[in-house]
Amino acid sequence: MTIAWDAAGDDLIVESDNLEFVRTLPDASFRLIYLDPPFNTGRTQQLRSVSATRSTSGSHVGFHGQTYDVVRRVLAGYDDDFADYWAFLEPRLEEAWRLLADDGTLYLHLDYREVHYAKVVLDALFGRDSFLNEIIWAYDYGARTRSRWPTKHDNILVYVKDPRNYVWNGSDVDREPYMAPGLVTPEKVALGKLPTDVWWHTIVSPTGRERVGYATQKPVGILRRMIQASTHEGDWVLDFFAGSGTTGAAARELGRRFVLVDSNPEAVAVMRRRLG
Repeated sequence: MTIAWDAAGDDLIVESDNLEFVRTLPDASFRLIYLDPPFNTGRTQQLRSVSATRSTSGSHVGFHGQTYDVVRRVLAGYDDDFADYWAFLEPRLEEAWRLLADDGTLYLHLDYREVHYAKVVLDALFGRDSFLNEIIWAYDYGARTRSRWPTKHDNILVYVKDPRNYVWNGSDVDREPYMAPGLVTPEKVALGKLPTDVWWHTIVSPTGRERVGYATQKPVGILRRMIQASTHEGDWVLDFFAGSGTTGAAARELGRRFVLVDSNPEAVAVMRRRLG
């Protein structure tokens, strides 16, 4: 286990099996917990780079007939295939319930393959009354199948520890444009609307400034919205599968403190570079 504090001694990055580490933490320590576990897709998740170099024998033709060789490289990846996915995830959900403050909120980020099983498990663990939302994060980027409707969304289940007492700052979150601005007043268009449970938000562009070189990096805007809604300034946020460190980046931007855990040394190196 490797632990790194930031210079101020507030925030924490931990290289460890997350279950091993979080079992050392005291009960009710976090106002918000975000879990973005591997989706159990059965394939290796990879971040690839593509570059082109001029070549007289290249297979790709560009401007003015110039030919290029295209080189594809794998930068980072992990194996997203578990023989028994729920034997892996369920004890981590149990720890998340224990670690949530009495007015805390859990955000569990999955996709269509596992989300219905997760709902059953979390209903049993938290109680059905503690289910707050299922958020659909919709985006429009990447490969498209020709054999069915292309899948372009993730599912985020939101549960609260106590359905009668939880932090909710929904009016504080970043607003978004109206999809039909002609149907509302100019004043409303200028202000924007509060998000619903369907979030239209682009993924992190492979060539964008936000990209830090991690295969499954999530955009800061998605995490910022969760943290704005479900925490106060100075609160602690925990991420079990911290990956690229987006939770920490959003928390720091909003004046929250964070604990980020990941067993992958590549992920920890990315987080240290990103978060200083």
